[in-house]
Amino acid sequence: MLGLVATALILTNLYTDWLDPARERLSSLAAPFYWITDTPSRVGGWAGEQLRTREELLEENSRLQHQVMLLEQQAQLLAAARAENTQLKELMNSAESVDQRVLVAQVIGVSPDPLEHVLIIDKGRSDGVLQGAAIMDASGLLGQVIEAGDFSSRVVLITDANHALPVQVLRNSVRAVAEGTGDLYRLKLRHLANTSDIREGDLLLSSGLGGRFPAGYPVGEVTSVKRDPGRAFADVEVQPRGRMNRSRFVLAVIDVVPPTGDGLEGRVDPAAQD
Repeated sequence: MLGLVATALILTNLYTDWLDPARERLSSLAAPFYWITDTPSRVGGWAGEQLRTREELLEENSRLQHQVMLLEQQAQLLAAARAENTQLKELMNSAESVDQRVLVAQVIGVSPDPLEHVLIIDKGRSDGVLQGAAIMDASGLLGQVIEAGDFSSRVVLITDANHALPVQVLRNSVRAVAEGTGDLYRLKLRHLANTSDIREGDLLLSSGLGGRFPAGYPVGEVTSVKRDPGRAFADVEVQPRGRMNRSRFVLAVIDVVPPTGDGLEGRVDPAAQD
């Protein structure tokens, strides 16, 4: 009897839609039972997540910290590469404004002696860099080569206390001698008369006198002019235009005449300083 009833229901369901309302109703009634039967699986997943050991959490935290460190390192390398690229672009733009042939060099060392301002660059005689060659960056004059090796050179900065070079004021061509003071951020003008027409903000250029530095290179900007009526000379301080302790790449002027002296534009006699 039950078999006949089941057969009749199956045939009715296959060939008619009379049972659709009943089937939809039964599906709604069965949903809670499906949810209840799935509860053990969901509870098991929740319990497994909540019961993770402290060691697993610490290990995951450590792994994430390492990933953060790696990402920070990559960001720093990208920032350094971007800064290098910017500096090289500035150098190339500066090189276009220089009449002489120039060569890009990299600073690879600094003298450990605090009493001298000397850099080491990675270019030497094999690259065409000679003793006395002018060295500059994108902002201005840095110094000159005092010793040219085969593959590297020593460069004395214009701020070295034993260095001096002839300069002239861009505004009116007044000539003077700029001396290093041993301070990377300060030069001074020696034996400049009190009556000289010089003022704060004046830009100083290399004058070309002496034959070491080509004329027209930016040297520095006048930051202070003090005139004492009781003295014959004015006290003038100059801030160098070149980035003395920040330039990683520099330009070396390579078409210079080899010097016959010590390679310095001029030496200052310490005993004669004011």
